[in-house]
Amino acid sequence: MRPYLPSLLGLLFLLSLAAGETEFYTPVIPSSRGDSFSSSSDGFFNGSIDGYFNRPTDGYFNRSLDDYFNSSSGGPGILQPGPTFQPYSNFTGFVDHQGTCQCSVRLPDTTFPVERVEELEFTAYILYERFQRELSKVKEYTYLISIYEKKLSNLTVRIEIMEKDIISYTELDFQLIKIEVQEMQKLIIELRKGFVGSSEIVDQLEVEIRNMTLLVQKLETLDKNNVIAIRRDIARLKNKLKECEDSKQENVPTLPPPPPPGSCGHGGVVNISKPSVVQLNWQGFSYIYGAWGRDYSPQHPGKGVFWVAPLNTDGRILEYYRLYNTMDDLLLYANPRQNRIVYGQGSGTAVYDNNMYINWYNTRDIAKVNLTTNTVTVRRSLPNAAYNNRFSYANVGWQDIDFAVDENGLWVIYATEASTGNIVISKLNDTTLEVLNTWQTKQYKPSVSNAFMVCGVLYATRTLSTRTEEIFYYYDTNTGKEGQLGIKLQKMQEKLQSVNYHPFDQKLYVYNDGYLLSYDVTFQQNPQKAV
Repeated sequence: MRPYLPSLLGLLFLLSLAAGETEFYTPVIPSSRGDSFSSSSDGFFNGSIDGYFNRPTDGYFNRSLDDYFNSSSGGPGILQPGPTFQPYSNFTGFVDHQGTCQCSVRLPDTTFPVERVEELEFTAYILYERFQRELSKVKEYTYLISIYEKKLSNLTVRIEIMEKDIISYTELDFQLIKIEVQEMQKLIIELRKGFVGSSEIVDQLEVEIRNMTLLVQKLETLDKNNVIAIRRDIARLKNKLKECEDSKQENVPTLPPPPPPGSCGHGGVVNISKPSVVQLNWQGFSYIYGAWGRDYSPQHPGKGVFWVAPLNTDGRILEYYRLYNTMDDLLLYANPRQNRIVYGQGSGTAVYDNNMYINWYNTRDIAKVNLTTNTVTVRRSLPNAAYNNRFSYANVGWQDIDFAVDENGLWVIYATEASTGNIVISKLNDTTLEVLNTWQTKQYKPSVSNAFMVCGVLYATRTLSTRTEEIFYYYDTNTGKEGQLGIKLQKMQEKLQSVNYHPFDQKLYVYNDGYLLSYDVTFQQNPQKAV
């Protein structure tokens, strides 16, 4: 055997192993025995060819070297697959006529995998774009979260102010806060949909927004001053009134202009408007008895202060009253002047020319209190007047003596034992409280729910239902005539505690179970004289 042939075969064998093949081809070439391979560090060749190819531990070669180097034809052979192995075309070879071994080795495909690299690059690009989008979302959400954290802080401060000062807020404040909270709730929903990763911050914001929503609702429902509910009632009533006016506008004839404020150039009261709910009294729901109105001064008819005088919860004692310079102050409970007295009784109070007139506690005395100094300037007994619930109005206690103001000045409405409980009207001197004149009617006072004076005419009301009163009776001190009327007067609650007329405003100021109502008065127009 040629000395280089074993080395060549070993090289081919190693190439085959390097190519990842596990099967071998059987060479069929003539050779002599005893040739040996040189040893290698990997332990593939460590002895003679016979020793290597006959190693039982290899599992690849279990035949003698003669079997591999002799073909059945006995002549020079080509490399053929052994009988115990599957064909594998990793290399081919033959021995030429000069005895030289010619081999052709085909190694595995070593072409660079461009397509796979391109696919990998495309995938990486897609992942990068997606990452950039998510990163931009995170940046945007981070920015929005910082903004809404500031808004939450601002809302928290505003709500704390509302909790401390229950009279400084309006419905607009509630609406603005609700809108801002709703915007933050929408953001939370968007964050929930698109946020990837830890949602701890989103959860915390959601809890804070939910708590703030509940707090705003609680503040609105626990509104002690009832500002919001009353404003809504006002808006609803105004809308109904407008609808009613629009529906009747076509059928209503053109009326002459109303009489000037403070004038009596008319034929008396013919109608009362629907009520305008101003607000709940400043003391709250428990103070259902009391009176309110506006000071009337002949010298300054349109500049009187508004006054509110709720009785204590016993419905008898007048202890505190408040004065407001304007209607806006009254609506907002702003800039009040609060005074205290300890001798007022009942809700028959009236204010005329910067003085409050009251029934002195537990007596038939009447008193004049200066509003500027809150001191009693005059106290006088009202002759023969019944008191202490002897002849009070129906459903209203401690109003045996009821003061009234009209264009002609100060009046007092009461009853005596001599009149057997029928209404007595007296005109008073507002400076000294002396009785100037007296008229006795035929109307039993305890059957009347309340009364007021307009241009020297007494108008008495009675209850028709829990929502309707009726001006059913009048007595004209100018003529001494009395008669029946049928003017309906709507109300918010069941009982009327007081009714006060203001000549300049031409309004009735009514205290209705704690609510302050006002009504416009319509007068019968006198026929126009021909010029």
